[in-house]
Amino acid sequence: MEIAKIFQSGGEFMYPILVVFALGLAISIERFIYLVKTSRKTQEIWTTLSRMIKADDYERAQKLTHETKTPLATVLSYGFARKKPNVKRKTVELAMEEGMMEALPALEVRTHYLATFANIATLLGLLGTIVGLIQAFTAVADADPADKANLLSASISLAMNTTAFGLIVAIPLLLTHSYLSTKTAKLVSSLEMAAVKCLNLMGLEEE
Repeated sequence: MEIAKIFQSGGEFMYPILVVFALGLAISIERFIYLVKTSRKTQEIWTTLSRMIKADDYERAQKLTHETKTPLATVLSYGFARKKPNVKRKTVELAMEEGMMEALPALEVRTHYLATFANIATLLGLLGTIVGLIQAFTAVADADPADKANLLSASISLAMNTTAFGLIVAIPLLLTHSYLSTKTAKLVSSLEMAAVKCLNLMGLEEE
């Protein structure tokens, strides 16, 4: 396999790049699974809560949000806690915004590391190439003039493999970071939409 050949032909910098890729892959899988599960749970809990709110059953709705560990439950639980007779819409809305601030970190945690790991992989690849070129030119300095050209071209080829492997790792990590960031943004939008729908269903009075 070509990637395996590139890795075997590279130098010692291949291993740190491989570690960066392993960490990035682990974060990508964990974040993807979390976001998919959270999206599904968000839809399920909103379907149940909307029925309770329409029936003015806020006691059961508040109990459900306390028992369910999802970002939407966190956001709405703050609003339900402020739901009292003659309460104004703005009061409940501000409470839900507070809940949103608490829920957001769980949605965005670790995703930003993917972009950082992509940059690190690229830089490690470039550093490995530079170190390899330095070693190559040092090695051919005392070589036979007739063999210098072949030896130098072979050494440069090996050194460039580090940059190639760094880019092979960096590009998927950047794409994954973009995908997960977009998926997170859509989930945040769905939470905000659910909060607004919840406020509308409550029929609270404006200031």
